[in-house]
Amino acid sequence: MPAVIPHRAAMATLIAGSLLAPTAFAATACLAQSPAAAATVIELYTSEGCNSCPPADQWLSRVKARPGVVALAFHVDYWDRLGWADRFGSPAHTQRQHAQAALNGARFAYTPQVVVDGVDRKDWPVPASQWLLSRRPVAPVALTLAWEGSALSATVQAAPGAPSRLAAYWAVTENGHVSAVKAGENAGVTLKHDEVVREYVPVPAWAAQPGASVPLRFTPATAPDAQHPREVTLVVVDPATGRPLQALKLGC
Repeated sequence: MPAVIPHRAAMATLIAGSLLAPTAFAATACLAQSPAAAATVIELYTSEGCNSCPPADQWLSRVKARPGVVALAFHVDYWDRLGWADRFGSPAHTQRQHAQAALNGARFAYTPQVVVDGVDRKDWPVPASQWLLSRRPVAPVALTLAWEGSALSATVQAAPGAPSRLAAYWAVTENGHVSAVKAGENAGVTLKHDEVVREYVPVPAWAAQPGASVPLRFTPATAPDAQHPREVTLVVVDPATGRPLQALKLGC
């Protein structure tokens, strides 16, 4: 699990790949540091309009608390045509699913789809799956996240053996959502959702050098909601393969 500690620091900033001038923390911030082991990144592609998705939503709610797991539920929008518009659905999530299909081994986009560490996995219902229990490799990058007022600052440090280029994405997630579905395949069903991605922002690829740290900065557009705890995740990936290298979530 990442350590969350108070921290003061100064760092240059990068918003979606654009470098800005250095800035300093104005006050003590909430901070998290990634462990040596790589996180298990689980992406669930789901929809309130798909009647086979609720079991996957429930499964994600169970596994999200496992040590070392970073879970993200991307609600897609292509099931909206059946008469129920998923309020969490986004064209950006659909585009991501289609773009990743060429990399994760899936022949087509479908729901519910579970992608673990960048690989399409159809064995997700199996309890205590081996890919959740197996020993995690050492991550080739180290991450630090810290809140600075309403913005999140990060550093990404490449270790020897890291790819020569890195990319990333930010995801703002919320927990504890409930929807009473009125139409479509799930008409009359009350659905519960965790780790719902409310905001997804890719960071363009950059050149990585072993030992060098790259600063990033992100300001969520999603306002905090006391009824639905918000967390922000940074996932660093190999842009050549789409595979996650490390991920870190901060919910302060």
